[in-house]
Amino acid sequence: MDRRIGNDTRTMSRWLIAATIVVGAIAVGNAANDAETPLDSFPSLREQPLKQYRAYRRMHARSEHFNQEAWLEAWTEMDERGFRYNIVSESGSDYIRGKVLKAVLKREQELVADGDCQRSELTPENYEFEEASPGNGERYVTIKPKRKDVLLVDGQMVLSADGGDLLRVEGRLAKNPSFWTSLVNVIRHYARVDGVRVPIAIESTAKVKFAGISYLDVHYDYETINGQPVSRAARRMLPPVTMR
Repeated sequence: MDRRIGNDTRTMSRWLIAATIVVGAIAVGNAANDAETPLDSFPSLREQPLKQYRAYRRMHARSEHFNQEAWLEAWTEMDERGFRYNIVSESGSDYIRGKVLKAVLKREQELVADGDCQRSELTPENYEFEEASPGNGERYVTIKPKRKDVLLVDGQMVLSADGGDLLRVEGRLAKNPSFWTSLVNVIRHYARVDGVRVPIAIESTAKVKFAGISYLDVHYDYETINGQPVSRAARRMLPPVTMR
């Protein structure tokens, strides 16, 4: 691998790490004060925060320019002790597996350990919220980051028609991970599982200088949530995720 290709793939790994953990707090945070915010119109967004989980995670990354891709599957756990993972299987490009997919898991572990997840929560401390507008059987709330941060998204929350459920957070990173990376777009899909809102998939794309468009997809299959086994009924009712 020549020097330019090595530099390009390193920049690809940087944006993938940032894109995976964006909105990484998973649950909607609580406001730090009693002031009324647009989120108060959707009280269900504050119910049943995710505090613990065990999930089987499937990850896939690819680069168009280098015609390389890789897959990784791992058991992941998060609780009061932090974030842990155990890789079950992997295939594809050695470089993408080592420098992208495994690096994503390692970086997520570091963020949880450092308590940095609050930087990405959907709270008035991090975002300005506009009133919801209806359309296509959904409701849309524009979210504007209050600072430039690779953990924040400039875009929108997509809610169910009655505003009771968060379906997606989608938009562009508020800050590019590096000079070499631009147009980092993220869509994080959510569902309510046994009464708790959890992410079920994430998809992200980025334009990397000299490396073209790169992609990352992650899917979650939960075994336990907040210390309770996920019911079979909840598994059957999970909505299908259509990647864009």
